[in-house]
Amino acid sequence: MASFATEFPTVTRPRVRRVLCKPLFLFFFSPIATPRDGVAINRSNRKLTMYGAMKEQAVALVRQAVAEDDAGEYAAALQHYVHALDYFAAHLRYERNPKVRDAIAARLPGYVSRAEEIRALLDGQAGREGVAAEACGKGGQRKKDGGADGEDDERGAERAKLRAGLHSAIVSEKPNVRWDDVAGLDGAKQALQEAVVLPVKYPQFFTGKRRPWRAFLLYGPPGTGKSYLAKAVATEADSTFFSISSSDLLSKWMGESEKLVANLFEMARENAPSIIFIDEIDSLCGQRGEGNESESSRRVKTELLVQMQGVGHNDDKVLVLAATNTPYALDQAVRRRFDKRIYIPLPDLKARQRMFKVHLGDTPHSLTESDFERLAHRTDGFSGSDIAVCVKDVLFEPVRKTQDAMFFFRSDGSGGTWTPCGSRQPGAVQTTMEELAEEGMADKITPPPISRTDFEKVLARQRPTVSKAELDIYTRFTREFGEEG
Repeated sequence: MASFATEFPTVTRPRVRRVLCKPLFLFFFSPIATPRDGVAINRSNRKLTMYGAMKEQAVALVRQAVAEDDAGEYAAALQHYVHALDYFAAHLRYERNPKVRDAIAARLPGYVSRAEEIRALLDGQAGREGVAAEACGKGGQRKKDGGADGEDDERGAERAKLRAGLHSAIVSEKPNVRWDDVAGLDGAKQALQEAVVLPVKYPQFFTGKRRPWRAFLLYGPPGTGKSYLAKAVATEADSTFFSISSSDLLSKWMGESEKLVANLFEMARENAPSIIFIDEIDSLCGQRGEGNESESSRRVKTELLVQMQGVGHNDDKVLVLAATNTPYALDQAVRRRFDKRIYIPLPDLKARQRMFKVHLGDTPHSLTESDFERLAHRTDGFSGSDIAVCVKDVLFEPVRKTQDAMFFFRSDGSGGTWTPCGSRQPGAVQTTMEELAEEGMADKITPPPISRTDFEKVLARQRPTVSKAELDIYTRFTREFGEEG
């Protein structure tokens, strides 16, 4: 328990006179909120990771507040103290371990006291007498309202809980996928660079009526690189990246899904410039008015539409990037919200040739440039995912040859490696991989380099996963609503 208590920073600032409009200790002694819409919340079904994320976020906010407090930035420190108290309050509502509760409670009085002191100090700078009179007047009004403060605290705790669940959607580590790693798709990459990279690096370009794109829809057959493009955006963009799926925004509790959508866009605006990537958006935004559409699903779509392009929302620095395999399944209002609807087609000849090289990487092989060109011609109709699976299967062919080999060749004398070979090769020794391993030479066995025959063997049994009829659907949608990528 001692290690848990030591992770909280200690506040050692001098005291000042307290003049508060509202005591901050109410954050921890207000009653638990009553569930709305008549739905009883079963706390035993809450995920442990949710309130664990609340505690981690609260600790990070307190550390930031202490650092700002020591630097004399009292206004920012007060804001982070109050936000940390919100997270602690939400965490304590669901924490069942009494030892953990006691460890947190032991630190809270210091944070509350210091936050009160900073607020009093800031109020005193603006005029202590006027603030004190206003505090008295508001205090009487609160008594008349009959518990308005408690409702505010409950809303703050609920808001902190929802944000803690969305905090895991922020991509903190770069996927390490560069623009050059994406074969082909030059039009899509150029459009994304205009929307993501240029506004951050060259803000002087966007003056007057020139504004960056605010919403992109990437559609096309499965396995063509839509999510891979999103990884490149996350790597190249100097922005906060939110990777969202339907499970992050849908909840079984009445009214909570809409609040998750609203909090997601609110967090994106607070952390701008930011990018919201919604994969398989058709699972969230299907056609409205269908027979199997529920009321909760309709409300989620409405909230998403309002947040993407609603009145009073400034989203100049928030980009919404979505991907789907079924563009016709999207609601027409959702489709209109996307400024750019880019078709991600099957890779062309040059792109397929490059994909074979990228997926092989530095693996030893004996293929020439003409071999790669021949492979690209033979895989017409293959998606990027099909080529990746093909190369992965080919990478195991040398291992299979080594397992089945009956003759091995020893290179570089007695201390060299053993490589499978044919029976007629000079210096071939009749043995197997298992026999060499029994003699203690397992680490000396190396598979042969990949050859063109390995690819021909794999391609003889592999077929593309996208049919001609499916491609016709994407072509028709592109002709009606989209553009080539």
